[in-house]
Amino acid sequence: MSQRPQALPESADEIARAVSAGQALAADVLERSLQRIAALDGRVKAFVEVFHDAARHSAQALDAARAGGAELGPLAGVPVAIKDNFVMRDQRTSCGSAILEGFVSPYTASAVERLVSAGAIIVGRTNMDEFAMGSSTEHSCHGPTHNPFDLQRIPGGSSGGSAAAVAARMVPLALGSDTGGSVRQPAALCGVSGLKPTYGRISRFGLVAFASSLDTVSPFACDATDLALCLRVLAGVDTRDATSINAPVPDYLAADAPGIEGLRIGVPTEYFADGLDPEVEARTREALAILEIQGATLVELAMPHTRFAIPTYYLIATAEASSNLARYDGIRYGRRAEHPADDLNEMYTATRHEGFGAEVQRRILLGSFCLRQGYVEEWYQKAQKVRTLIRRDFDAAFSQVDLIASATSPGAAFSLGEKLDDPLAMYMNDILTTPANLAGVPGLSIPCGFTDEDLPVGLQLMGQALDEATLLRTAAVFQEATDYHRREPVL
Repeated sequence: MSQRPQALPESADEIARAVSAGQALAADVLERSLQRIAALDGRVKAFVEVFHDAARHSAQALDAARAGGAELGPLAGVPVAIKDNFVMRDQRTSCGSAILEGFVSPYTASAVERLVSAGAIIVGRTNMDEFAMGSSTEHSCHGPTHNPFDLQRIPGGSSGGSAAAVAARMVPLALGSDTGGSVRQPAALCGVSGLKPTYGRISRFGLVAFASSLDTVSPFACDATDLALCLRVLAGVDTRDATSINAPVPDYLAADAPGIEGLRIGVPTEYFADGLDPEVEARTREALAILEIQGATLVELAMPHTRFAIPTYYLIATAEASSNLARYDGIRYGRRAEHPADDLNEMYTATRHEGFGAEVQRRILLGSFCLRQGYVEEWYQKAQKVRTLIRRDFDAAFSQVDLIASATSPGAAFSLGEKLDDPLAMYMNDILTTPANLAGVPGLSIPCGFTDEDLPVGLQLMGQALDEATLLRTAAVFQEATDYHRREPVL
């Protein structure tokens, strides 16, 4: 493994400050990142493409602008990896699927535009479960990504490539998407921090849709400070996304922000039920005890509709996916089946059979069944009613507490291939994260310890809509009192 120059800053916040002040060159920071990727990614397989030339050109241009007296943005010179479901002009986007073979986007996602405008250097595309449908980053046409803490284990999903890239310190920031836990769960399993903001807090324009009422643009970093820096860049209304929220964007970690003295943290009984690994529960409760020492008050809660979150999520998400993925037909873009077809329907069938993987086909079929005539009221609309009950659970909880806490994932990272033949077991990995997506509230995962096998465990914090500041402040206090987030995998 190549040695990282110690003189160069490490975190996104440190890099941006140093590059803006002329104390470090963006080109040097980038080269360290590219060297790290070259040394490690052959084993981790976090990236599906690295933009060597484009990234070097951007870094050199940034350094030239700084030398010319230009004021640089808040992410000046920070290398950032992008999940392969964000489109970028003149770059390929595959969403981990063979059906988008050869697709090159004519425009750039709003989130990526904001990163670039802030001075970030986009270094490449990261691996993911196909169309973000999975919890292990094994459902990808590019093959699986490996967990940097144990290369024989999964990194979580669907944003496993981005999580692994940050965990292996290839980049200090990475972009993912969280539909049912696809950023928080891999963050927990890879020992990094991941934030799912309030639905609509960040524009989804240019994020390839999975489930439109659930998809949330979400960043990864090593600590809460870098997440706060990134969120301030990404958040804000976008006229190209009708669901984006027009609300002020605060300084998420303002210097005069209060600590957590008197903060009320809810601990729902339902989130500590059967199925939670004993070691994961132990690390989670230890983390809560640390927050209590820092001044927080723990409040036991009941959120009775939590047990319906997984079936509700997999009805709504698959129904929306079946609608969104209908556009992939081999006509307008992407892969088309090569063998001759007698009619259009036969061509569609062959194209989708060859282009979509087994998990995506499974979810499309389930979603299409839910939306069939005569079944919409029985399945999809009933799921929407239960979604309302889950949201009301959160409303009731937040009338008593400021935050809600739980483990992020019911277990630590499992072995590659262990759950590939058991879809239901795979789906249960999202049991603790899907409620926040269904309710639209923000959620955060931060490292809170390790198992006896040295596998990371994540603490999940959930907050009220648009109150990411309290989440990040609490995470920062926890990370000031612990060093779990500083532990790097030995590669």
